[in-house]
Amino acid sequence: MPITRELSTDATPHLRFALLGPPQAWRGDTPVDLGPVREQALLAALLLRPGRTVSRQQLLDGVWGAEPPGTGAKVIPVYVHRLRKRLDALGNGTADSVLVTARGGYRFAPGNAAVDVVRCEETAAAGRAARDAGDLDAAVDAWSAALGLFRGEPLAGVPGPFAEGERLRLAERRLVLAQDLAECRLRLGRHAEAVGELFALTAAHPYNEALAALLMRALHTGDRQADALDVYATVRRRLVDEQGVEPGAELRRVHEAILRGTPVPVAAVPGARPAGTRPSAPARPPHRSRQELPVDIGNFTGREREHGLLVAPADARVVTVRTVDGMAGIGKTALAVHAARALADGYPDGCLFVELHGHRDDPETVGRQGVLRRLLRSVGAGEGEDFEDLDELAASWRAATVSLRLLLVLDDASAAEQVRPLLPAGPGSMVLVTSRQRLTGLDADRRISLSPLGIDEAAGLLTRIVGGEGSAREHAAVRELAALCDRLPLALRIVGARIQDRPLWAVEALAARLADDERRLDELAVEDRSVEVAFRVSYGQLPPGEQRAFRALGLSPTVQLDRLALAALLDRSPDEAEQALEYLANASLVQQVTADRYRLHDLMAVYARRVAAAHPSDADPADPADPADPAEAARGRVFGLYVAAARLASDWGTSVPPTAGPCQVPPDNGPFTDWEDAAAWLDAAGGELVDVVGQAVASGRVDDACRLAEGLVDYLTRQGRFHECRTALETVLPLAGRATDRRLVSALRTGLGVMYGLQGRYQQARAWFTEALDLSRRAADPHEQARAAAGLGTFANLEGDTEESMTHFAEVARLVGTLEHDDWLMGSVMTRVGDIHHQLDEYEKAYDRYTEAIALAEKSGSPRLLGKTLLRLGRLQLDLDRPTEAVRALERAEDLARRLGDVPLHSAVLDRLATAETALGNPASAAAHRRRSRAVLDEQTGTHSEIAIRHQLIWYGAATEDLAGARDFFERATALPETADRARISRVLDALGHRRPPEAG
Repeated sequence: MPITRELSTDATPHLRFALLGPPQAWRGDTPVDLGPVREQALLAALLLRPGRTVSRQQLLDGVWGAEPPGTGAKVIPVYVHRLRKRLDALGNGTADSVLVTARGGYRFAPGNAAVDVVRCEETAAAGRAARDAGDLDAAVDAWSAALGLFRGEPLAGVPGPFAEGERLRLAERRLVLAQDLAECRLRLGRHAEAVGELFALTAAHPYNEALAALLMRALHTGDRQADALDVYATVRRRLVDEQGVEPGAELRRVHEAILRGTPVPVAAVPGARPAGTRPSAPARPPHRSRQELPVDIGNFTGREREHGLLVAPADARVVTVRTVDGMAGIGKTALAVHAARALADGYPDGCLFVELHGHRDDPETVGRQGVLRRLLRSVGAGEGEDFEDLDELAASWRAATVSLRLLLVLDDASAAEQVRPLLPAGPGSMVLVTSRQRLTGLDADRRISLSPLGIDEAAGLLTRIVGGEGSAREHAAVRELAALCDRLPLALRIVGARIQDRPLWAVEALAARLADDERRLDELAVEDRSVEVAFRVSYGQLPPGEQRAFRALGLSPTVQLDRLALAALLDRSPDEAEQALEYLANASLVQQVTADRYRLHDLMAVYARRVAAAHPSDADPADPADPADPAEAARGRVFGLYVAAARLASDWGTSVPPTAGPCQVPPDNGPFTDWEDAAAWLDAAGGELVDVVGQAVASGRVDDACRLAEGLVDYLTRQGRFHECRTALETVLPLAGRATDRRLVSALRTGLGVMYGLQGRYQQARAWFTEALDLSRRAADPHEQARAAAGLGTFANLEGDTEESMTHFAEVARLVGTLEHDDWLMGSVMTRVGDIHHQLDEYEKAYDRYTEAIALAEKSGSPRLLGKTLLRLGRLQLDLDRPTEAVRALERAEDLARRLGDVPLHSAVLDRLATAETALGNPASAAAHRRRSRAVLDEQTGTHSEIAIRHQLIWYGAATEDLAGARDFFERATALPETADRARISRVLDALGHRRPPEAG
């Protein structure tokens, strides 16, 4: 029954909510947008507790769980405000809102809206009352209506622990309703209506004995005794094989009644009309065919999506081939066998299983001729067995199977050519192939590449293997073990076998041993099963060049890498490195996570490091001049690549050359074409950049670590990634004294000064700049002395101390005169001096300094310096009442800021463009620029300049009577940790709102 029609019977509700499927809402017949999924989750947490006050902390825990946002519970009022804007009728006050603010939290006012969950419960209760009164027809109608409210999975797509719990509860409620409905129909003798639904329900819930019993009763009543007995046999086999238990008493009772041909007794219900029964027919004997499938693996867990792809309907006119590939131990065979057993009933001429041993530890593999002879015998076709020629054997196999409908599982194939001669010819046949290789040369309608299980599935599998009391401590220990096993089924089963029936302390002790990378692979072995042996076979079948590439991956400082990183490790061209990565991906030794990035799974990375350590003289045979320690040279090249990218992506670029010490930074720009190319490469590394700094430290490459941390300052701060910047700098600062490049002792402190200054934390910035200046003076390093003095001058000016600022810039100007070709530093100084002239209303001098700085920024190729100076020039042109010239400068700055990904700069430029367009008489364009300025500000960052921009936008909204926009932006801005003047802005907006006349109509 359509949800809109059912809910529309309520007496003119203000709103109608539907949660028994993807969340939806309507006002009358008009759909209401419920916003992003997190807001939907918060709304559901209130709707499903009607009339109850829910605290902010409860909402935070229910929507985000163990990973709350950085702003904590402060985000809850913001989300409630947005939901009210969507849900409340225009013109209504908060008193009429469906979301009511209460002491300590919020509640849903159920009198103002209808919710399908409530309607479902009411209708189900009416059905129960009708059944108890003996009116079974009314009960069927009521329960059918209640089930009709479900439009799919309840709360589909809604995240968070609360939604997950409610999803399970509502799904269970739906199942109970379906069972009640089927039971009622059977009592009314309407078995034909019940059979179809019960078949679908038992397929979805294969272990539910109550459903199986209802289906058997429906089939028995409909004179389908043989089918009813088949249902029992299937359920019993599944329970015995997979759970080690016999069917329960109710299912056995139904089974015995069917065998005797007697009506199945049911519990009496007041007023119920008993269903009629018919004489039973003898059960049909089962079809006999060759069944070779292995026993389905116990405790099979997860893989629902992949299983669904394998068992999906196939074209009956052709032979269907489906492949499963993945790394060793990933569970390919288990999945294929599980799917084959689910499909077996549809293949009356046999279900065959062949182990091809494509990846055995010994070099011998099963020949295709031997496999074909065995297959011919399996289908009763002895002719052709004496042939030696592969083509003749394959022809005999095709002739023997042309009239058969077979299911064939080919396990552990090594290549597509090993499989092709084994394909049967009968239309409607299906072949499932597993391999560690991605068999791209084989025509297949489904290709499934397996990854490790999810952490919940992995922990669930391990729990089912080892049992246990289920205490919180045991759950934590099992999850830790599952993570240390990299969620790999083979490793999980080995660990499970080792800890079965062991006390908890033994489980925790094993987890401690697995945490040691040096011991992990040794621990993951039991009898004839070993993760390392499985990996060794895959590695041993690689050509020598790809083996060397795999060993190089063990030296990578990051989990993910691309062709440039591997090229640096191998000292080969990027194209050669990419070919090696593609080969390793096809062999399931690495995973391709994006179009150009790859990663090793955790256990495979441990193995790669082990084999790399086992080849200390892994010199390139094509390069006899390879150094004595190739591994150390490879690490130096890859760290040099990161240093080159960071320096090129920073605003000062390569203007600060290393003054001493080992340096393997690629010449010029290395493999990068320009700063944008380098920045994009660093973007792809994501949050692993700080890890690279740590790996350089761990490898003893102090100079590389310090240079990388220094180079990342500009790149990270312009994106608001201050925590990562601080972590990188604080990691290397205690080691700077050991660096052979003595410049770094001062440079790293200057970096910390820049970072703190950009956050508006001027006191900390001043301390670091002062320390850097003192150290550089003692070291007689004019370059670092100038950079530290420039930082002090810049932030002294921002604090309003113009005199001190000019003193520092005078020192910088004197020092820069002694340096050669540092256009970036000179341009930066000219920009800051221009700022001071601008503040003193010396506009012509400011214009000259900005113009000089722009020329120097263009010469040095410094995009951020150029963008910041163009912004300043645009502001100056506005003060000179030259809006047209201001727009030209600001549009150039906007393009650079957007390409840089510099949030504060981009927002500030858009704000000034809005001012310029207002001056030119273009209010629509000005408003569009201000909206874009608001949009680029990320709620999770909060630099001093961003906060200032937010305040400007809030005041602009209030001044232009856009109070709703100003209030909304204010509430989002107050989530920032350093937002000032919250109370003052809030009072002003409230006062303006009270004075504002009501809108007409």
